[in-house]
Amino acid sequence: MIKIMFCRLFLALMLLPMTLVAQTDVTQFLGIPVDGTKNDMMKKLLEKGFRRMKKNDDFLTGQFNGKTVSIHIVTNNGKVYRLMVANQLNVTETVIKNEFNTLCKQFDENKKYVCPTFIDTYIIPEEENISYQMTVKNKRYQALFYQKTSTYDSLIIEGDTLIYKDTLSKKEEERLDVVIAEISNKKLQQKKVWFVINEILGKYYIVIYYDNTLNQPNGEDL
Repeated sequence: MIKIMFCRLFLALMLLPMTLVAQTDVTQFLGIPVDGTKNDMMKKLLEKGFRRMKKNDDFLTGQFNGKTVSIHIVTNNGKVYRLMVANQLNVTETVIKNEFNTLCKQFDENKKYVCPTFIDTYIIPEEENISYQMTVKNKRYQALFYQKTSTYDSLIIEGDTLIYKDTLSKKEEERLDVVIAEISNKKLQQKKVWFVINEILGKYYIVIYYDNTLNQPNGEDL
C-alpha cells in the first residue's frame, strides 16, 4: 500500500513524455519537425508564410500566437536542434508579466503539452518587481514544458490503471516500476519547449525555444 501511495505521488510530480522511437518522434513547431538541415527547415518555414528579414537572411519574421516574431534556426553538425522564436515588440514590466503568465496558461491548457511541475510555480505574482529580481537577484523567469510523444497517452492510461488498483500482483508491481522508470528517464525527454523573459534597455520580451535534444551538442566535438 505504501508503495502504491509513493507511486501516485511520484507520477503526479514527475509525469513527463517518453518515446520508444528515436528520431521519428521529435519536437515540432507548427507541425514541422525540429530536425534535418537548416535549408530544409528554412524552406518549410517559408512555406508556412514566414519571410526572411531584410537585415539578416538567417532570421525569419512573421506572425505566431498573435505576436510578430523573429525566428532563428540553430544547428549542430549540420542538424537542426533548436528554433528560437522571439517576440519583436519590447514591452514594459507590467505587460511582460501578463504575457508570460498568459503563455504559461496557454501551454498548460494545450493538450499537446505536459508540465513537469505545478503551473503555479511558473506564474509571476502581480506585485513582484521583476526588474529588481532580474538585475539585483539575477533571477531568471522561465517555464518548461514537454510535447507529448507518440506513446505518452498509452503510458498514462496504463499507469493510471495500475496505480488506482487496490492491490497489485507481483507482475503488475514490476510493470509499474518499468512505467515509472520510462516516464522519468530524462534521456527520453527530448521534446522540450521552454520560454524565458529577456530584458534590453529596460524593456522586456519573451523567447520560446523549441528543442530537439537528440541533436543538441553533447561534447562530441571536445
